[in-house]
Amino acid sequence: MRSDANIAGPMTDPVPGPRTESPGEDVSRETPPPMDDTPIGRAAQLAVEALGRAGEGLPRPEQTRVMVVANQKGGVGKTTTTVNLAASLALHGGRVLVIDLDPQGNASTALGIDHHAEVPSIYDVLVDSKPLSDVVQPVPDVEGLFCAPATIDLAGAEIELVSLVARESRLERAIQAYEQPLDYILIDCPPSLGLLTVNALVAGAEVLIPIQCEYYALEGLGQLLRNVDLVRGHLNPKLHVSTILLTMYDGRTRLASQVADEVRSHFGGEVLRTSIPRSVRISEAPSYGQTVLTYDPGSSGALSYLEAAREIALRGVGVHYEAQHVHALPELSQHDQHSMQEGIQ
Repeated sequence: MRSDANIAGPMTDPVPGPRTESPGEDVSRETPPPMDDTPIGRAAQLAVEALGRAGEGLPRPEQTRVMVVANQKGGVGKTTTTVNLAASLALHGGRVLVIDLDPQGNASTALGIDHHAEVPSIYDVLVDSKPLSDVVQPVPDVEGLFCAPATIDLAGAEIELVSLVARESRLERAIQAYEQPLDYILIDCPPSLGLLTVNALVAGAEVLIPIQCEYYALEGLGQLLRNVDLVRGHLNPKLHVSTILLTMYDGRTRLASQVADEVRSHFGGEVLRTSIPRSVRISEAPSYGQTVLTYDPGSSGALSYLEAAREIALRGVGVHYEAQHVHALPELSQHDQHSMQEGIQ
């Protein structure tokens, strides 16, 4: 996918020469509105601007950043966040690999990658020690983006890994043996804290936690953080929670702003300033085998993921982040904050 776009110029007259008008014919003299004043025109303009910003590029990390996208609560946007951040980083000029560790294979579907039972997959890497390079496929719509797909075989990997030697570090060894240069590796975890997620936590250095802006957002998060501490203490000393992303933010509801404020008060600097809004386009894109970046690059969801990716990239190299399309979160009164505290305790 190209980062630039050709904008069609003004339409030429297919029949040159003067016009003759029939007597009595009512001819409208009103000048048609310019393209940007129509809904389609505005959407096209947003798409061009979004792709133009993506094409500007971002500083690349000195070494590969391995980010584990994890949250054992289902439906918080793990897979959606993984594929759209990966596409955004690739559109910004990075080389990005998505490792699909979820047996459902939703990340593979969203990236347009075949993942039926006969396709070489991450299952073969974990259980049969197949080289990662043998299963990685390029994503057709986004240059610089690659995917290691998941198949239904992965559903049995939890049991099969139990009897294998060094079962917790098999993904880490596969990544270390992968010779192609990469800027980012994003690992999409299943909604559980089993051996697949443990393999991801051992392989990665950073944990990215998507948190849905709803009442149950923080329930169960403590167990994930305890598991991160256990893995850091016994298997992977460099592991840390680097990024928390607020997803499904609905600015029309007070609850969303209350949850967002609570998350920010608990986690502070780890929370990205950019939040991801509820968006029909984000939900529609996977049904076409695309990310929202290629499905509708001018939508609010695409712009938000581009900005979140920009913030992640700049944080990684220590560059000050300047917001462009941050979804601002309103301040809460002391009474509202006190009510929210009581609600989650």
